[in-house]
Amino acid sequence: MNSYAKSFDKIRIRRDPEAELKSRAPVCQWDGCKEPGTHRAPVGRLREGEYFKFCFNHVREYNRGFNYFSGVADSEIARFQKEALTGHRPTWKMGASGTGSSSADFAQMRSGRAGYYNRLRDPYNLFGGRAQPPKERKAKPLEAKALETLGLDVKATGAEIKARYKELVKRHHPDANGGDRGSEDRFRDVLQAYRVLKQAGLC
Repeated sequence: MNSYAKSFDKIRIRRDPEAELKSRAPVCQWDGCKEPGTHRAPVGRLREGEYFKFCFNHVREYNRGFNYFSGVADSEIARFQKEALTGHRPTWKMGASGTGSSSADFAQMRSGRAGYYNRLRDPYNLFGGRAQPPKERKAKPLEAKALETLGLDVKATGAEIKARYKELVKRHHPDANGGDRGSEDRFRDVLQAYRVLKQAGLC
């Protein structure tokens, strides 16, 4: 048999990708280690995008003791966590004022690009918009019954409720009606209705 047959020329030796990676990797940056540094580990806070190169065992040891917030005050950590809820983006008060002012607890010094957006102050009025009419409040059944007792509709304002209450109290007070029992019951209903509306914050 000819050892140089064409079929032998087509045989390829499969290369080990891990061995190839190790041969090209720099030496582990752990003091005294000569293994190839095949694994990356973050350098630390304010040095994003920079990495140490460690071998497998030392990268595990480094990550076990790594603390991104080491040397940072608790108040700064709390602020970072709060800003992380919005992805470190600025927030605006939502309302019908038409101006996109930033919220009161919005820090002037923010991490990343958020400081830039803090100074931007919504120039295109994306979050304010034109003043929209306030939504009509839907009265709950108990509130609707109380308003009906006072002879008012759901759209009645606080001032109207107070004025109507005073008027009915004067009319149905026992002293004004010579102790009439029917008027006394109506007086009690008016007092109860006003108490319900006051607790609901309508007057």
